[in-house]
Amino acid sequence: MGNHCMNVLVVEDNPAEARLTEEAFAEVGDDFCLTHVDTGEEALQVLHHQHTYRNAARPDLVLLDLNLPGKDGREVLKEIKSSEELRSIPVIVVSNSNAPEDIRRVYGLNGNCYLVKPGDVDEFFEMIRKLIDFWWLMARSSDPKAGRATTD
Repeated sequence: MGNHCMNVLVVEDNPAEARLTEEAFAEVGDDFCLTHVDTGEEALQVLHHQHTYRNAARPDLVLLDLNLPGKDGREVLKEIKSSEELRSIPVIVVSNSNAPEDIRRVYGLNGNCYLVKPGDVDEFFEMIRKLIDFWWLMARSSDPKAGRATTD
């Protein structure tokens, strides 16, 4: 596990959208280790190293869908951001919803970013590229081991 990959937890219940996300990351490069789960419960198991995810790497970034079966994205976000141990992990909500109340609620729960999924595949890939450019190359993290940006 000594590689320098960015660990990304993808929480998405739609298999086609999850596959598209994986393809978009793969197109950008091999610096990413994606873990995909399709329920909020599983996302929290990964984050808390429970059950089959006992040895899961701590995510550097969480891509979270809002509308999940069972525990939805809002509940997952609330749990992450109210946890002393987890709250520093950036959570990017990626949703089909453009509803102002959903967007307000996510930021009210301390979500780091809210993105609306574009319907077009090329636009989706472009969104993932820009997301990676920002969170992986430009943004500074509270974790000194995260991120690739240098100050030279």
